[in-house]
Amino acid sequence: MKKILIPVIFAVGGLLFAASYTNNEYQARSRRYMRQANEAFEEGDYEKAIEFSRIAEENAELSRAYITKMIARSEANTAIMRANTRIQWAEGIHADANYPAAFSAGKEELGIALDAFAKEDYDAAREAAQRVLDTLADIEETPPLPKFYVVRPWEQSRDCFWNIAGRPYVYNNSRLWEKLYQANKHALEDPADPNLIHPGMRLEIPSIAGEVRAGDYGPAARD
Repeated sequence: MKKILIPVIFAVGGLLFAASYTNNEYQARSRRYMRQANEAFEEGDYEKAIEFSRIAEENAELSRAYITKMIARSEANTAIMRANTRIQWAEGIHADANYPAAFSAGKEELGIALDAFAKEDYDAAREAAQRVLDTLADIEETPPLPKFYVVRPWEQSRDCFWNIAGRPYVYNNSRLWEKLYQANKHALEDPADPNLIHPGMRLEIPSIAGEVRAGDYGPAARD
């Protein structure tokens, strides 16, 4: 009986030593039963020693499963934090307006990751969080289009509503000149005459497709 039992006990002890973490209830229980198995063995109660060894083995396995789960949880949590940071960055550079499809898909994946995490499906949570990063990978920080344009002298830039609307940073389409005119005619000397703009006027450039606009395009800028 001894020749059979001793290898079993050492095998269990080896499994316990292989555990990466010791601060969990299963590991503590496994050690406790391992001690009891050794005590029973020393007392010659081999049946009890075998039973305690079996329980110690079961709890060692539960400890390994717990440790694996906690590692997966930590990895998923880290991935979600990175994904959330990326979403916040993208939101800060107005990716919701400039990259609406990618931004929307990224937020949806983050929601999937959070839901999976709450359900303790940590592998799915980590994978969804990674998809957030993959989805937003092509988003770049670009300066916003100007919200205002400072009119320059005709001799220098040929500034008029038609020409200004045709510039790429405005509408890239001269036929949209009336958008500019309607938004700024109150500032004209004669609101009924769109030709009466003069250097130094600060024209507002209304958004036409939800694009983000901020700041001025002034005389110091280049076409």
